[in-house]
Amino acid sequence: MKKITEGTAVRDGAPNAGSSATRRKGATVPKAAKRRFPAALGVAFGLLLALSPVLGLAGCARAIAAEDLMDGAEPASTAAAPSDVEASGPGAEAVTDFSVRLFQQCAPGEESMLVSPFSALYALGMTANGAKGETLSQMEGTFGLTVGELNAYLGALAHDFPDQEGCRLDLANSLWIKDSGDFAVEPAFLQANADYYNAGAFLAPFDDTTLEDINAWTDDHTNGMIPRILDEISPRAFLYLVNALAFEAAWLDEYEDGDVQDVAFTCEDGSVRTAKLMHSWESAYLEDAKATGFVKRYEGGRFAFAALLPNEGTSVSDYAASLTGEGLRATLENARHDVDVDAALPKFSGDWGCDLAGALDALGMADAFDLDRADFSGIAGDPGEFFVDSVVHKTHVEVDEHGTKAAAATAVVMECAAAMPEEREVKTVHLDRPFVYLIVDCDTNVPLFIGTVMDVEE
Repeated sequence: MKKITEGTAVRDGAPNAGSSATRRKGATVPKAAKRRFPAALGVAFGLLLALSPVLGLAGCARAIAAEDLMDGAEPASTAAAPSDVEASGPGAEAVTDFSVRLFQQCAPGEESMLVSPFSALYALGMTANGAKGETLSQMEGTFGLTVGELNAYLGALAHDFPDQEGCRLDLANSLWIKDSGDFAVEPAFLQANADYYNAGAFLAPFDDTTLEDINAWTDDHTNGMIPRILDEISPRAFLYLVNALAFEAAWLDEYEDGDVQDVAFTCEDGSVRTAKLMHSWESAYLEDAKATGFVKRYEGGRFAFAALLPNEGTSVSDYAASLTGEGLRATLENARHDVDVDAALPKFSGDWGCDLAGALDALGMADAFDLDRADFSGIAGDPGEFFVDSVVHKTHVEVDEHGTKAAAATAVVMECAAAMPEEREVKTVHLDRPFVYLIVDCDTNVPLFIGTVMDVEE
């Protein structure tokens, strides 16, 4: 498989998930809770998945009072070795396809958004280890992989992420289980999540101290970018699955002061904002039938920022609706390196959040959210005793001259030279109107994040 870039980067960590409230059939995807857009590239994602009487995950840097149920449940040494899985094979194709479909469920709208399908899969994969019957079949159909295949792929991929200064990816997973004495969590469920997800599991009273612990865990594992994933502990909740993902990276070629100019940014509704566009020359040009774009690498080469600007006359929503996993992979794999790209990227930042339950229901996981049909007896109890109540999802992003706030001090600055050779064709892609962007694992072309920028702050 072709790679859009080459190199290494990152550090492995673990995800998060959870929240609770009663779930009903036919739920719709709510509007994002809060957004702010125009700044170094730091991205954080928090996912909280709740079952009523529910399930959850956790792991915490600070001491917590909850009983550690993973004490003694050591990950199997061979359960998720990188050699077990072809990182760019069918697993990568299925994950990309799921990513595009989830993005399409969340993207329509006039406001900027950002979703991490990659992180969502870690939380959902942990949940699927306790699903059975038709509930499991629907989840596997949504993933495009069996739970065994998903476990193996995600486990191997997490082990494969390098730990490198200047480009860092932290993943963390945890389970928070209510200490009620009414249910006993299945040891096999805990062991599977230890083997493949390195998840911590804690028995907690589900009072204010638990709320504080879960939020502190999320804050720790998103490097302070998402300080709170929960506002309250639902009285119906039995289990919280929590996944946290934090990405911080410096640009391989950092922008300089002279590269930043005030430019008019035209929003979808025709209104105009003043945006700070960062200009650069890039060597990877993207093009499909409805958009052009470019790839800009982060330090280490393992990850990259990919932007896709819909052609004039094509809206972001129409472009998003036209995407397929196969098509997106082809666009990334066929990036042209025989041309130079006159690229311009606006500084932007934002916070976004929603309940993903409606989106996942629409993708084929209906039974998981239906108390009458859900079967999570692989976690505890019998079929019909537990269902997924909500999937709380929060993201944060900042893009500026340095790449990321955390990496600004360690950024590798490579001065962009003079004029490009005349014999090379020059393509111009200035992101001065709404666009789609991705943060991509260049070894597999799997998107960690997919979002839209529909507006910028002046």
